[in-house]
Amino acid sequence: MSTVPPLFQKIDCIRLPVSDLDEALAFYRDRLGHELVWRSDRSVGLRLPDTEAEIVLHTEERGQEIDLKVESADGAAARFVEAGGAILVPPFDIQIGRCVVVADPWGNPLVLLDTRKGLLLTDEDGNIIGNQS
Repeated sequence: MSTVPPLFQKIDCIRLPVSDLDEALAFYRDRLGHELVWRSDRSVGLRLPDTEAEIVLHTEERGQEIDLKVESADGAAARFVEAGGAILVPPFDIQIGRCVVVADPWGNPLVLLDTRKGLLLTDEDGNIIGNQS
């Protein structure tokens, strides 16, 4: 049994590329029942029930990805490399905190992020208006 504390705290989101946000909302929200949490020009977050994890639909050129929450993206990057993984994209700032893209020894990419700047704050329509304190 390992005495090393787990690096990953929880799934933050599953990111899925779509060609049209309104069509994707019609499918995932209106037909499949997932509640809109937030919206920006190029992406939307939908709630997964009984968890803080989200489905994020985006129109960016990147493909599907899994984002995992960690206490510190910078600390997680160092620990991941020490364990035998590699950094694909060094730590960088995002609206809610810091992020790093890593790969395990088998080449599986993972996005690790922290929320040190606070989760997204939205208006009644789900538009992002800042960060929660």
